[in-house]
Amino acid sequence: MDEPAQSRPGMAVPASDDALHMDALHMARAVRLAALGRGTTSPNPVVGCVIVDASGAHAGEGFHAYAGGPHAEVVALSEAGERARGGTAYVTLEPCAHTGRTGPCAEALLKAGIARVVVAVADPNPTAAGGAARLRDHGVAVEIGVLAEEAERGNAEWLTFVRRGRPHVTWKFAATLDGRSAAEDGTSQWITSPQARADVHRLRAESDAIVAGIGTVLADDPRLTARPAPTAPPHPNPDRQPLRVVVDTEARTPATAAVLSAEAPTLVAVADDAETDLQTPVLRLPRSADGGLDLHALLAELARREVVSVFLEGGATLAGSFMREGLIDRVIAYVAPALLGSGSAALGQAGARTIADTHRLVFEEVTPIGTDLRITARPVTEEN
Repeated sequence: MDEPAQSRPGMAVPASDDALHMDALHMARAVRLAALGRGTTSPNPVVGCVIVDASGAHAGEGFHAYAGGPHAEVVALSEAGERARGGTAYVTLEPCAHTGRTGPCAEALLKAGIARVVVAVADPNPTAAGGAARLRDHGVAVEIGVLAEEAERGNAEWLTFVRRGRPHVTWKFAATLDGRSAAEDGTSQWITSPQARADVHRLRAESDAIVAGIGTVLADDPRLTARPAPTAPPHPNPDRQPLRVVVDTEARTPATAAVLSAEAPTLVAVADDAETDLQTPVLRLPRSADGGLDLHALLAELARREVVSVFLEGGATLAGSFMREGLIDRVIAYVAPALLGSGSAALGQAGARTIADTHRLVFEEVTPIGTDLRITARPVTEEN
């Protein structure tokens, strides 16, 4: 008769359905906790952690609230205290193994006597990775992959930044039900409700940079600042404003443009052969094959400046260029229950000349906002 399989330190043992269910429940809580750090942790990831004691009872929880602050595991361990010994830690991202502005979380878990660590997503950052191996080497059972899809979605900006070496790009637009972003005479204020516009300011505040084209600057003279409602959760740095980036190939931004105000930092991206006497910081970039700016070079430069997330606003032409180059990672559309029948489309030339070239999307969420709908989708790729 075969002997039952014996476990060894650091080796995961097949779990029962009940145990798997509890793992999913605790990790779902950790994912929700991680979301509380959205917009305040850059250039760090959002991370949530839940600690249960040896009996399976909830002992502590926490999330990474701001860059330079304590990591989620440290916050949760502090709340759990001695109850963490022999318990399980549920973490949305593999505990770090390096010392940065804070100490390695893997060591904190070991010191606390945690017996098991359940991870949603392995850390793709070679600088910080290795926490799981460190824990296993010291006899801690480690499992990776619980609710990985949900955790990846919540940390999409940072994961894109690390894996692709460029910021995650969210394209936002507002349109009528028949897809018009402006009327025939060019007017566009306001297609959507005050609630939808307030939601846009919330998303702006969560981003590292707001990007718009020169066409939008000349037509609307926007401020491109984040002005969240007074009821919004307080930011650890209340004076923080996202970087404003104007894509202005020929350097046509007027010196009096609202986007150049002192309310927020601004970067005007121009072609390397363009002439300009603007006093604001100017970023010179190579031209693309069609004469516009090289958007890959733009995102690479923003990544060098630790811009993890970009909020792309305004301009069908610029949005079409980003889509054509495969540089849009998420689409957020605010659709108003209104019809125009003519006027400007939200998206310009995006490289889809036939139905076979259509840029297909996967819906992630459809949410009523005021009288409008907010539709969140992501492009279909080989990865999904």
